[in-house]
Amino acid sequence: MLPTEDLFVYVYVLIHDLIGAGAIAIPARPGPEPACSDAELLTVAMVRHLLGRRSEAGFLAEVARDWAHLFPRLPHQSEANRRIRWLWGAFEQFRVTLAARLPDDDCQQAGTSALPVKHTSRVRGPDQWTGPGNDLAARFGRDAAHAEWFYGFRLAIKTDLGSRIVRAWSIVPAAVNEREVAEDLLQAGPPPRDLLCDKGFNGKAFAAGQAARGTAVLVPPAKNQRASMPAILQKVIAQWRNRIEASFGEITDLMGLARHGAHTFWGLLTRTAATIAAHTLLRTCLAVA
Repeated sequence: MLPTEDLFVYVYVLIHDLIGAGAIAIPARPGPEPACSDAELLTVAMVRHLLGRRSEAGFLAEVARDWAHLFPRLPHQSEANRRIRWLWGAFEQFRVTLAARLPDDDCQQAGTSALPVKHTSRVRGPDQWTGPGNDLAARFGRDAAHAEWFYGFRLAIKTDLGSRIVRAWSIVPAAVNEREVAEDLLQAGPPPRDLLCDKGFNGKAFAAGQAARGTAVLVPPAKNQRASMPAILQKVIAQWRNRIEASFGEITDLMGLARHGAHTFWGLLTRTAATIAAHTLLRTCLAVA
């Protein structure tokens, strides 16, 4: 990772150039032009996730204290939060542009991870955690990775197996058919030769449907299958599965999405888009092994 000041400059120049080239299109807003540009605000948000800073307000205060010479006209936290939500689509355009610089891997992987929004003991009934449509609202789900129940949504991603670049992502209901999620994610980009998934994606109809598109679905063996499977194959599948866990670890833990601090669905959507954009920058431009 670059020194922090160099990181700010690098990310700002990259975003500024992409806006100038039309790769990032920002919708017009009513009112006068803000003193702090959209490129500056996108840069601050992106670097916050790259550095894994949990608090937006805390990071804005840090920037105002230590990097005021780079960002002399930062808005107040409430205005910054409102404008960053307005810019959520710019993060996704940034991600897509960077990811397109590298060809899709013919081996990909898909998975989901819990996105809690409230402790289960504090759920009392309908709340503001509702996205677009009637079926996207916070609900209870089972987090198999931590063997516990949670209240919120799931983050679904499809990544390259080698580079771990996120090729498609979505926020989905907490209790969801993962095979349907994978089918939606696979609509983005060419069908891979191999798709590695966890056991929740196992199903004959799903595997047959993907085989018709030229994709072989690989899932970890069930307990009764391991006896007849060569140990070396079990080891390879386990090593491959560790790569998507590493991707989720970078996004949810290293970059802090598991502690997103959002108060509404649109805040969660914005922070997820920003985090995944930052992860794509990390994988494509910042030479992380």
